[in-house]
Amino acid sequence: MDMERLKLSKGIQTFETLRTEGFVYVDKTKYLVDLIDQGGTYFLARPRRFGKSLTVSTFEALFSGRKDLFEGLHAEEFLSRPGFQPSPVILLDMSKVITNRGIIEIENTIAKQVRNIANELNVALPDSHLPGSLLDDLIMRTAKQYNQKVVILVDEYDKPYTDFVNATEMAENVRIALRNFYTQIKANDRYIRFVFLTGISKFARLGVFSTLNNLDDISMMPEYAGICGYSEEEIIQYFPDYLEDTASEMQISTDELIGRMRHYYNGFSFDRNAIARFYNPFSTLLFFAHKTFSNFWFQTGATKFIVDFLKDKNLTVEQFRNYPVSTSFLNNPGDMDTTPPEGFFYQNGYLTVRPGKNDELALDYPNTEVLNSMSELLSQNILRNNNEVFSWCRDDLQKGLRTRHPEKVIEALNRILSSIPYDDFTRAAQQSISHNNYEMTPQEWLYRSNILSFLRGCGVVVVAEMHTNRGRADLVVTHRGQTWVIELKVAFEGQSAEEKADEALRQIIDNNYAGPFANAICLALAIDDAERQITASRILPATKTST
Repeated sequence: MDMERLKLSKGIQTFETLRTEGFVYVDKTKYLVDLIDQGGTYFLARPRRFGKSLTVSTFEALFSGRKDLFEGLHAEEFLSRPGFQPSPVILLDMSKVITNRGIIEIENTIAKQVRNIANELNVALPDSHLPGSLLDDLIMRTAKQYNQKVVILVDEYDKPYTDFVNATEMAENVRIALRNFYTQIKANDRYIRFVFLTGISKFARLGVFSTLNNLDDISMMPEYAGICGYSEEEIIQYFPDYLEDTASEMQISTDELIGRMRHYYNGFSFDRNAIARFYNPFSTLLFFAHKTFSNFWFQTGATKFIVDFLKDKNLTVEQFRNYPVSTSFLNNPGDMDTTPPEGFFYQNGYLTVRPGKNDELALDYPNTEVLNSMSELLSQNILRNNNEVFSWCRDDLQKGLRTRHPEKVIEALNRILSSIPYDDFTRAAQQSISHNNYEMTPQEWLYRSNILSFLRGCGVVVVAEMHTNRGRADLVVTHRGQTWVIELKVAFEGQSAEEKADEALRQIIDNNYAGPFANAICLALAIDDAERQITASRILPATKTST
C-alpha cells in the first residue's frame, strides 16, 4: 500500500484526529458553514453511527477558529473572512452520561461534565450539584468572561432517555431531569450565538422541543440530506484507492464493485422527497477494511433497548416492506416509548423513507445489510432470544447449502418452523397482505416470510418472488456460488402435502424458474399446516436444471 494513502477512520469521531493523523475525511463543511451563516438553533436526527458526533466535533473546531484543520476544505474560506473571531464553545456529549446507577448518578455525571467544560474554559462556577443550575451559570459567566456570545453543541441529547424506553417509570424521571437541564438553553438565549443538537429523533414527551420552541429541525430538509453519511459520488471521490484494492481482492471491476456496494450498503434517505440515497459511514469503512460483504450494521445497530423492544413484540420482517405512512409521519414519528413498531424502527435506522403510492410515502429497509440484520434480530427473537439455538439452525442450513444436501436444508427449516408461535403473528400477516395486495392466506404468508427472514438472518443471499420471463419463483437462494430455486406450497386441512409438493415441482418446471441460473438445484416444498412442518419435498439436482 502507498505510504501516502490516507487511513480509514473506523470509529474515530474527532475532527482534529482525522485531520492531523492521516485519516480520510469526507468534506461536509459546506453544510456547517451554511448553518452558521444563517444563525439560529438547530436539531439533526440521524441513526447511530451515522456521523453525528463527527459533525458536532467539526462545528467545535470551526467555532474555535482552528484554521490549520480546514486547509483545503470548503470551510477554509469561512475562517479567512475579515473580522472572523472564534467563539467559546460549550460541547455536551450526552452519550457519556452514566445511566445504570439511577437518576442521582445521571444528574451527577451531567453536573460533572458541565464542571469539566467550565474548567477547560477557565470559568469559575458556584458550588452546586444541580445540572440545570450549573449550565445556567456556565452559559452566562462564559459569555461575560469572553465578552462574546457562546456556542452550544449537544451530541446525542436523548441518549440518557432512550436507555430507558422500556422502563416507563425511570424514563419519566430522566425526562424531567433532562427537561430541567435543557430549559437553561432557551432561558439564556441572549448569551448564545448558535445552538446545534443531535439525537435519534425529536421526542415530544422529552419536553426539549416545547422548551426550545425556536429549534429548527433540519433532519428531513433536502438541502441538508447529505450533512451526514456518504453519497456514492463521495465514495468514488474520497476512496478511489480502497475501491481499486477491494475490487482487485474480489477479482471484479471497480464498476461492478460499486454496483454491489450500492445494493448491499446504499439506501438511507433523509429528505421529504425520498430521492437522495446515502451509505452508513461506519459500515462503509469496515467494508473497505475487511473487503467482504458483511452485516456490519448488526455490530452497531443491535443496541440493548432494541433487543428489549423485540422481546414482547410479535413482529415479522416482511410486514415492514413498502409500509405506507403519511407525509406528517416524518415530522412526528412518535416518542420511542409509545410509538408503534414502524416508528420505533424508523427512528433507529432500520427503516427509511421511500416514495409511496398517490404522492404518499412508504417505509422500507434501506439496503440488504440492514434487511439481513433485522432478519437476524427477529429470527433470534422468534427463537426466544436463544443465540445458541439460532447458531445451531444457521450452521445446519449453511452446511446443507454448501454441501448441496437438500435434506439438511429442510431439517434446518423445520427447526425454525417448529419454533414459531404462528397464532401470535396473525395481525402482522393480515396487515402486510392488505398493504401489498398479496393473494394468499395469512398462514401461507407467515410461513414464507419467516423462512425468508431466517435465510436472510443466516447471511444467505436470497431474493423473494424473483421475476423470470415465465413467472415468479418463491425464493432464489445463492450460497457460495450455488443457486437454489425454492417453491413453497401449503397443505391445509383436507389437502395432501404430497400433491402440493408435486404441484410446486410442476410450477418450477413449467415456468422454467431455474432457466436463468446455471446448475441450479430445484427444491419443491410442501408444508403441512396441521403439523407446521415440511412433510413432503421434491428435488431436481443441478445436473437436470442447468441451461
